[in-house]
Amino acid sequence: MAAQFRSYVWDPALIVSQMVLLQAGYYSSLGLWLALLGTLGSTGPSLQQVFSDEILGFSTPTGRLSMMAFVLNALTCALGLLYFIRRGKQCLDFTVTVHFFHLLGCWIYNSHFPSTLTWWLVHIVCTALMAAIGEYLCMRIELREIPLNSAPKSNV
Repeated sequence: MAAQFRSYVWDPALIVSQMVLLQAGYYSSLGLWLALLGTLGSTGPSLQQVFSDEILGFSTPTGRLSMMAFVLNALTCALGLLYFIRRGKQCLDFTVTVHFFHLLGCWIYNSHFPSTLTWWLVHIVCTALMAAIGEYLCMRIELREIPLNSAPKSNV
């Protein structure tokens, strides 16, 4: 069988390992952002800030810092898409999957489906940011010129 440009085979082990890596990166960077921003508000990171739908909001400093952490986490995870996924076509798929598993985690942690409007708005914005910026970064890498001649140039 002849080699093709960008021929990919379906590899479930690769997809699962990329998903686990991206999910671990999502929660690690979110915890880091919550810890860094928590120094501004004199609060430490907690599972409430990660999973509770009632924490997010504009009325409390903790809610505002948590919302900032989620938005900054979306930007950080877009870099994760660039380094771990490297395919613009798959960025939306992996982003939605990460946020779907986060939704399931919130549902299990709180014992009820997230119902606050602020929680949904923050996560929709974060999903859109992560997917769009991740796809943009991956497309920049994919659209680089392919060098056709690797031999050194000679001045004749």
